[in-house]
Amino acid sequence: MALGTTTTTTRVAVLGGILLFFALVLNVSGNLVFSVNHKFKGRDKQVSLIALKEHDARRHGRLLAADAAVDLQLGGSGHPSEAGLYFAKIGIGSPPKDFHVQVDTGSDLLWVNCAECENCPAKSNLGFKLSVYDAKSSSTSNKVTCDQEFCTSTLNGRLPSCKPNMLCNYNIAYGDGSATSGYYVKDNIQLDKVTGNHQTTSTNGTVVFGCGAKQSGNLGKSPAAVDGILGFGQANASIISQLASSGKVKRQFSHCLDNVKGGGIYAIGEVVEPKVKNTTPLLPNMPHYTVSMKTIEVGGDAIELTTDIFGLFGDRKSAVIDSGTTLAYLTPEVFEPFIKKIFARQSGLKLHTVEEQFTCFEYTGKVDDGFPIVKFGFKSSASLTVYPHDYLFRLRDNVWCSGWQSNSMKSKDGKSVTLLGDLVLSNKLVLYDLENQAIGWTDYNCTSSIKLKDDKSGQVYSVGAHNLSSASSRIMGTLLTFLLLVIAMLQILH
Repeated sequence: MALGTTTTTTRVAVLGGILLFFALVLNVSGNLVFSVNHKFKGRDKQVSLIALKEHDARRHGRLLAADAAVDLQLGGSGHPSEAGLYFAKIGIGSPPKDFHVQVDTGSDLLWVNCAECENCPAKSNLGFKLSVYDAKSSSTSNKVTCDQEFCTSTLNGRLPSCKPNMLCNYNIAYGDGSATSGYYVKDNIQLDKVTGNHQTTSTNGTVVFGCGAKQSGNLGKSPAAVDGILGFGQANASIISQLASSGKVKRQFSHCLDNVKGGGIYAIGEVVEPKVKNTTPLLPNMPHYTVSMKTIEVGGDAIELTTDIFGLFGDRKSAVIDSGTTLAYLTPEVFEPFIKKIFARQSGLKLHTVEEQFTCFEYTGKVDDGFPIVKFGFKSSASLTVYPHDYLFRLRDNVWCSGWQSNSMKSKDGKSVTLLGDLVLSNKLVLYDLENQAIGWTDYNCTSSIKLKDDKSGQVYSVGAHNLSSASSRIMGTLLTFLLLVIAMLQILH
């Protein structure tokens, strides 16, 4: 009996240790930063390629439809074979509630699904439970009416039908036929203010965002559903502009996306190291991050550009820089001679098409040795270099595919559109300087750190890379090891 009592007590102690261990592990993820993950991480690659083009197509529709430092944790991978789409976990309301939202530099509005939403998705296959925002559950929630300044400035004037206490509505239609509509709400959002080297303190910012009352198309039925979209565009309604106008942050943010190991850096604030000298001005009065394109070189050979080949806006050569788009889309006039030069040194390759859109081939050598470097030239002598290991991705074994795509889409005024996404932006620190209306980049190790300046104190702090997917894997590995040890101990005690 004494042995049995001791054994039972020991088992209770071991089980208590398990519970304590789980509590400690789960507390690791209980931080208040934007935990950004890759939407298609770990999914079947063949399925991902289809989902990838559908995702980019939806983004293109959005593009054409018309001062503290903050550390945003980044996870996942923008590699094309894993279909690059990032989503962040943010806290909204008081008390805060977690929402998983797509991070999008190609749109402005932050919106989440609301409690009264019609046709909102009920579940997601991305590994988290979907949430809805309930204004009644937040003590800091206030609905925005049509006569308030935010509404009149966003809608370019007061609505003729505006009456007292009438809500300020929003309606966004996307290129794939999906749409979201609802009304604006003002509430708290959680941020992580940088307070030391690799240290942050939780702080709140107040923002106006969309409360999604009705979704249609893919927004309501996609198996890879999220709770909403977090727009990082430069309009006054975007989160970066709202936080800047309230004095919370500067209108500067940067990202460094690691497409090799995954994760990287995503931060709001002034970058002081590394120095980003390679900058080009943003074209004025444009709704997106649009720059003036001057040249394209493939292996040192120039591609001839006609006056309006990049004429997304007027007759100027232009291209949209968008980290939310995974691939790079060139106009048909450019794509044909461009892709010929890409494969010119490998005339013996047998090219085949995967899913009627990806050019793939078998190759056993080092792609950096067998394929040319691509250089894009921009106004102010800025250049962006894209290496073969950036624009070619391994589908399986020795099968490689090209991430360059022909874009037959045109803007509403019939102009061709060029979109430069993660394919050309990965493994670089990209700085969006809205204070000075410029965008810049520099080749960088995205697994390292950058230094941000706190304007209020003048202090400079290091902000490191994050890889939430990798961190989760390490935690699960530790859990598995621990549980195996526990099982062995229980068997011995038995």
